[in-house]
Amino acid sequence: MTILVPDNKAVTGEPPAAPTFAEATKVWAKIGLLSFGGPAGQIALMHKELVEERRWIGEQRFLHALNYCMLLPGPEAQQLAIYVGWLLHRTIGGLVAGILFVVPGALVMLALSGLYMLYGDMPLVAALFFGVKAAVLAIVIEAVIRIGRRALKNRVMVSIAVAAFIAIYALNVPFPLIVLFAGLTGWLGDRIAPGLFSGSAHGKDDVTDFKGAVDLMFERGELAHVKPTRWHAPRTVAIWLPLWLGPVLAIWWFTGSASVWTEIGRFFSLMAVVTFGGAYAVLAYVAQAAVQSFGWLAPGEMVDGLGLAETTPGPLILVLQFVGFIAAFRHSGSLDPLLAGSLGALLTLWVTFTPCFFWIFLGAPYIEALRGNKALSAALGAITAAVVGVIMNLALWFGLHVIFREVHATGLGMNVPVLSSIDWRAALLSGAAMIAILKLKVGMLPTLALSALAGVLLAAAG
Repeated sequence: MTILVPDNKAVTGEPPAAPTFAEATKVWAKIGLLSFGGPAGQIALMHKELVEERRWIGEQRFLHALNYCMLLPGPEAQQLAIYVGWLLHRTIGGLVAGILFVVPGALVMLALSGLYMLYGDMPLVAALFFGVKAAVLAIVIEAVIRIGRRALKNRVMVSIAVAAFIAIYALNVPFPLIVLFAGLTGWLGDRIAPGLFSGSAHGKDDVTDFKGAVDLMFERGELAHVKPTRWHAPRTVAIWLPLWLGPVLAIWWFTGSASVWTEIGRFFSLMAVVTFGGAYAVLAYVAQAAVQSFGWLAPGEMVDGLGLAETTPGPLILVLQFVGFIAAFRHSGSLDPLLAGSLGALLTLWVTFTPCFFWIFLGAPYIEALRGNKALSAALGAITAAVVGVIMNLALWFGLHVIFREVHATGLGMNVPVLSSIDWRAALLSGAAMIAILKLKVGMLPTLALSALAGVLLAAAG
């Protein structure tokens, strides 16, 4: 039997088999450990593992799920993992996929937050982070290329991506508005020229013949749990809202409204609702509130936290864990500062990521039911193209802050580098990492390790 896979290579063999729960758990753990490079790199990694190599899910269903996750607040890559895990093994599968996606990075971030507060000025630590950031820039660029190649099927989709990039970079249009306008463009465009929004540049989708294990399970009627029922929404709300907000209310009851614990729970619960576009979209607001409103951080420490989050696996929104750690560390009261910081980080994690499970378990059955809706598919496809432009903006933002020591905003709000502040060491390392990944096809982890070593050697050389 010949199956067309997304990279247009013919694979001969048996139809893909559904993984066992144990097999899926191992893969989710692997993804959690290797999910560097922000959302673009994480989505590309999942695409490679789940679609290209194991064929657990077909390309079209993968992109359909991704489109939905792009509409949600919070880290879309983790939500995509929850979605696929839920498709394969019901609620327990989604829980395992989502938890394993976060836990490795959260543990690393917790350790780095403690080290930052205790030994943040150590030259060796700074040199390691310097090298890793240069490699992560290359990983992000490679991921943008990979995702863009699959999402931008024709000139119309490319135009949507370019328009989204200009809107967010030059005009500072909020991400939710970009999503709204892209969705309307796709929905209206499907009525005028449906082939441009539902097909490829050649009028035929190269991956329509590829079916993953999930798609075959659907055809055999083995996924009854994905069908929405009358009581699905009320039951999901009744379970997950108390899980999410119950600890916050309990902390408020026992510690009072002015305690740092209540402030952390209340503030980051709000962030979980408005973080459309991921960590970068909300970073400015969090930094302003954490520095000016709450006095948790010094002005430059938010950037340091983002640098730590960039060098760890897992969602970039883990930078909020860093903020929660420092807030509790500095307002520990009678507790040991490290213990207080750890508890603050744990509380931040809970109110940041519990809603992600809630959004997926609540909405995924309805999204699956609407999968055959052409107008919705066209709208979501246009949104995916727009998100490529947004990710391009994120890659540019990251590149500017890695390669240049100084970046300032123009009158239009665009970030422009101070050319005289270029860091030739960072530029050299990033260029070498791009050659290694894009040209020589060196793996992600070897590139990260070599870049970290190069950062230490450059620092030793003065």
